[in-house]
Amino acid sequence: MHVLLIEDEPKMAKALQQGFADNMVQMDCAYDGLTGHAMAAENKYSVIISDIILPEMNGLEVLRQLRSEGNTTPVLLLSALGQTDDKVTGFELGADDYLTKPFEFRELLLRVRALARRRTEQPGPTVDMLHYADLTMNLASKELFRQGKRIMLTPREYALMEYFMNNPERVISKNEITERVWNLDFDTGTNVIEVYVNFLRKKIEKDFDKKLIHTLFKTGYILREEAM
Repeated sequence: MHVLLIEDEPKMAKALQQGFADNMVQMDCAYDGLTGHAMAAENKYSVIISDIILPEMNGLEVLRQLRSEGNTTPVLLLSALGQTDDKVTGFELGADDYLTKPFEFRELLLRVRALARRRTEQPGPTVDMLHYADLTMNLASKELFRQGKRIMLTPREYALMEYFMNNPERVISKNEITERVWNLDFDTGTNVIEVYVNFLRKKIEKDFDKKLIHTLFKTGYILREEAM
């Protein structure tokens, strides 16, 4: 496993690099966003860990640039900011995980290993299209259509919708979404899932008669043409 750390605090960077080395993980370090972006663009990393507050280019902008360039390397954001809106912004831009400072090194290591493992184990799609009701999802182009109308989704919204369409008419718990879509093994302690479900509802139901994503109180969500 080869990890890139973008962190402007030398003491923290050195401590993390030593911790990963002790666990047989190679880590490169960049101390500003511009350098981190250049290293991420030029090298193949298993996971990228990036602070949000960085000189030259902040972590969110680094993430934005990488995703716009088609770089799909898993990105874990580090920040002292712990509000839900900050996490939503990161996920909206395509982050795969988020950890609030201060954190335990062991938790960071576990999350990085989980991201790297899921990436290598992720199978390629066996079909090019998914269909449910009047929804069509093109897995190759990562586009969603309802009644032939294209619906623009962010990477995180697309991942959530793809999971719903792979599991139609089945109750999906928040914990399952956290583990399978957010790629987390820990409780986020926020309402970020509810936020994203609401984002999806606004986009796929606003201009249509039938509601498709339903909430089951204290249970989870279900993609279904009719409410239960």
